[in-house]
Amino acid sequence: MADLSERGAKGEAGVILLDHAGVVRRCSGAAAGLLGYRVAEVCGLPITGLLEDPAQPLLEAAEGGFPLTGRGPTLFRHGSGELVELAVAQVPLDGSSEVALVMTPASEAGPREQSSSFLQALLAQQQLGIVIFDAGLKVVRTNGTPGRYGWPPLHAGDHLADVISAADAYEVERRLRRVLETGVAQVAGEQRMRARDASQRERSFSLSAFRLEDGYARPTGVAAIFIDNTEQQRARRRTEVSHQASDRIGASLDVTRTAQDIASVLVPALGDMAAVEIVDSVLDGDETPKGLLPGGPWSLRRAAVASAVGPWPEELIPVGGVIPNLPDTADVRRAALHSEKAFHATRQEMADLLEDPELIRSMLPARGHSAVIAPLFARGHFLGVVGVWRTDRPEPFQQEDVDLLFDIAARAALSLDNARRYTREHRAAVALQERLLPRAVMRTTAAESAGCYVPASGGADISGDWFDVIPLPSLRVAFVVGDVTGHGLHAAATMGRLRTAIHTLADLEFPPGELLGHLDDLVQQLADEADPHLKDSIGATCLYALYDPVTGTCSLASAGHPPPAVIQPDGTGRLIALSPGPPLGVGGMPFEETTVELEPGGTLALYTDGLVHARSDDIDRSIHGLLDRLSSLCRQDRTLQDIGHAVLAELTETPSRDDMALLLARTQRIPASAIADWTFPDDPAVVTDARKAVTGQLGAWGLDHVAFTTELIVSELVTNAIRYGGGTVGLRLFHDDATLVCEVTDSSNTQPRLRRARVGDEGGRGLFLVAHLSKRWGSRYAQTGKTVWAEESTTALPVQETALAAVWDSATL
Repeated sequence: MADLSERGAKGEAGVILLDHAGVVRRCSGAAAGLLGYRVAEVCGLPITGLLEDPAQPLLEAAEGGFPLTGRGPTLFRHGSGELVELAVAQVPLDGSSEVALVMTPASEAGPREQSSSFLQALLAQQQLGIVIFDAGLKVVRTNGTPGRYGWPPLHAGDHLADVISAADAYEVERRLRRVLETGVAQVAGEQRMRARDASQRERSFSLSAFRLEDGYARPTGVAAIFIDNTEQQRARRRTEVSHQASDRIGASLDVTRTAQDIASVLVPALGDMAAVEIVDSVLDGDETPKGLLPGGPWSLRRAAVASAVGPWPEELIPVGGVIPNLPDTADVRRAALHSEKAFHATRQEMADLLEDPELIRSMLPARGHSAVIAPLFARGHFLGVVGVWRTDRPEPFQQEDVDLLFDIAARAALSLDNARRYTREHRAAVALQERLLPRAVMRTTAAESAGCYVPASGGADISGDWFDVIPLPSLRVAFVVGDVTGHGLHAAATMGRLRTAIHTLADLEFPPGELLGHLDDLVQQLADEADPHLKDSIGATCLYALYDPVTGTCSLASAGHPPPAVIQPDGTGRLIALSPGPPLGVGGMPFEETTVELEPGGTLALYTDGLVHARSDDIDRSIHGLLDRLSSLCRQDRTLQDIGHAVLAELTETPSRDDMALLLARTQRIPASAIADWTFPDDPAVVTDARKAVTGQLGAWGLDHVAFTTELIVSELVTNAIRYGGGTVGLRLFHDDATLVCEVTDSSNTQPRLRRARVGDEGGRGLFLVAHLSKRWGSRYAQTGKTVWAEESTTALPVQETALAAVWDSATL
């Protein structure tokens, strides 16, 4: 009996075969062991004789006397006299009047029944796809979930490739095979599945899988659970798109860049193709319309596109293309009146709206089947339209996609409008600054020059960089380059004031160091006049160079500015060593002057620090890199303007947060044959000698037609130098094609003054005559003495004696 109890305790199921009268005809050893008897002792007994309560029926009789259902846990009288609770399951036998009772200990029946119940409930779930595969990954059992998504149902004996696309089936089976081989379960792996047919209907699933084993731990298959999370995935993707749009759109203050950011965010996250059309006036920074009606004065231009399915099709309107006017129909006008709302439409609906086949071909992608369109409205103004198409992705847009695009478009429109406003303000500031700058190319006797200016980009305001070329008396020329502290209109306005001041100081013929000293005083005055919060931002750096084509010398002074470069005619370059003073506005420090000799045909390069910082953070390395690049370009025999544009083009490939200005000057000298010098002693009698020398020289130059006026000018200037200056008098004549310059130098520092002589005065008419006979006259000072100069036009008609008499009479009135 003990061995029977042990067998029953092992958890084996016992089977008893009953006839129609409930008598045991056969009994398994396991069943006898569970009851505490031998097999022979059980056979032939009525089943009721084994029950604890013989009066309680074990089975319910069905039609014909055969039981149909089991009673579950039942108390039996064990052979030892004790009671034992067994779970009984009834199994009718087909074609026989007998019935089998399957008996297990009640303690083991609970988990088995629960497991069976759990599996049945699991297979009945509509939200879960349950598939049991054998070791060859053939379907053994499934609840047929794929059929719920418009796909063919999955049956026992199928493979996944019979229902979903081959590529997706291969990926799923690869994962299942790994689980089968390693025994490591996969939990919640994302898996895309597309239908096998041409519709390519797509769903997203979370795949979990675990290996099945037999009693000897041998793998027999894989159980997979597919949870459809397509809607959650779409919602998550829409949220991600929204976050990306918030991060990326609006980072730039450039309208076109902002439009491209919009298109790039939407593809491929929302659709396969996207296009952004902007009102032309927005691109120019001008005001925008309240709406867009067919035939109106406003037009749309395609500003940006994005495609996840290859290059933008040639038949569609490209970037920069103008969107044709839509047909003026009732449907189009109705859509325009409701243009503040986003909508989705099929290709056919869009084609019906456009009507024109050519318009359809140029605006609707050939494979596009579903579109969502949203307007770009900001602050009550219409800025443009953004459209997204689905071509390769089979599912059409839903209302959730429309709402998402509308939200993105609303935020993007504000960024576009900010960019439009910035474009308008930036354009006005740049226009102001460019109008304050001189002509880009200038030609004088002393030099040919070309200036280039590039405003800051990448969202930065303009700053106060400038260059200038100032023609001065005696055929000299001044080259100026500077950089005002700060950005925006304040910097541009300050630059304009400094440029005007430099022109005034240059006309007074101050040497470079002294000129910067006066300019420094002006900047300090501007800072004192400014608002307190702007006071610290007023300052500038400046480089002033004065070139004399007669001597070929260039005098320079720097106020905190980078050193200029000289490119020799043979293409070798060098930096001019300066002792720069502090930036303008600091005050209290002198500005040292440096004088160098420039070869004819050499190139002088002046630049602002934006040109240096754009090349490298290492200033010295950047300056020498700029010098090498200028030397290389000058050896290529290019024009100065081409050289300047080439240098700046290389540096503007990436956005710069500072303005860049470059001034190039190719210097020339006046030939020695066009220069004449004389020195006369301090004697009034030499005035006649001076006149004779001048007359002879003018005859040699072929300028006899100006000899009469030149004699008078020289006579007056030499006379004044002897009378008021004292010491040796220097006389120099030189000319170019249009101007004759007369210079008289003496040792006095007295400023000559023009005055009107009275009728009885014996003198005082000399400078009056000089002023009327010359184009202009003036004086400048050296460390000792001064030079009075006068310029005449060599192309003007000669002055007649009658005209001279009229001048004389006016001088005595």
